[in-house]
Amino acid sequence: METHRTSEMVWETQLPLPLAGRGKVRDIYKVDEDKLLIVSSDRLSAFDVILPDPIPHKGKVLNQISVFWLERLAGIVPHHLITADTSKMGFTSDFLAQYGAQIKGRSMLVKKTKPLPIECVVRGYVTGSGWKDYLKTGEICGHKLPGGLKQCAKLEKPIFAPATKENEGHDINIDRDKAAEMIGKEDARKAEELSIDIYLRGREYAEKKGILIADTKFEFGWWQDEIILIDEVLTPDSSRFWPQDQYEAGRDQPSFDKQIVRNYLLDVKWNQMPPGPKLPPEVIQKTAQAYQDAYSRLSGRELEK
Repeated sequence: METHRTSEMVWETQLPLPLAGRGKVRDIYKVDEDKLLIVSSDRLSAFDVILPDPIPHKGKVLNQISVFWLERLAGIVPHHLITADTSKMGFTSDFLAQYGAQIKGRSMLVKKTKPLPIECVVRGYVTGSGWKDYLKTGEICGHKLPGGLKQCAKLEKPIFAPATKENEGHDINIDRDKAAEMIGKEDARKAEELSIDIYLRGREYAEKKGILIADTKFEFGWWQDEIILIDEVLTPDSSRFWPQDQYEAGRDQPSFDKQIVRNYLLDVKWNQMPPGPKLPPEVIQKTAQAYQDAYSRLSGRELEK
């Protein structure tokens, strides 16, 4: 696998497959007309900017946590995962001899879908941009909330708070009516129903492992006239993971996710415009350990490195 560097930043990895897309973290390759290979890199983005320093093993954490959840959801929620076992992906022995070790543990063979053009966000606590909206309007994405809630307060019931997918800049919070306008009323209802169900199942399990899932973002796609779960699921990148034994409403929470990096960037008063600043080694190490701790707590296993 060839790695290209720009200003010391690990930017991309190349496989001898057609590149179908590249996100802030994932590289997506076309395997055939119906299948894609998703490879999770160690890139880290904060405030929608890819930072110059990768986080060691981060891609493997994201991939293996997603696989863990998708396997738990098998038979409950339709999803895109075919296999995460590189020996079962149908690649030739020559391909695996050259690239197998490099994609092992950080890749998934999946069904090719048409992604829904909205982010399906579920909020169980008042935090992040939801907290900012609540302070301004008393609402989050059209949901009127009780007055006097503290920062990071737990909501009586989780709420569906969709957002647009913006090619540049931050995604924009929208209400359910706007989501229905974008994807159709019935599909919006189905996406909300699935999102809330998956979140509640994940939250209940994670709490038993000492993790509070404050909020999360799901992706869905159309596949054979059905809406199925795609992309990453309940990871430290797509969710806010808080240690349960340190939770206290009324303040920011310690976390198992990239909030460690966000806090550092806020402390150094970065203007949140490219290029992103380099991270100190201790921030990189602390973030890498937080990701791996989240995986170990959830799965009961050590990360496959």
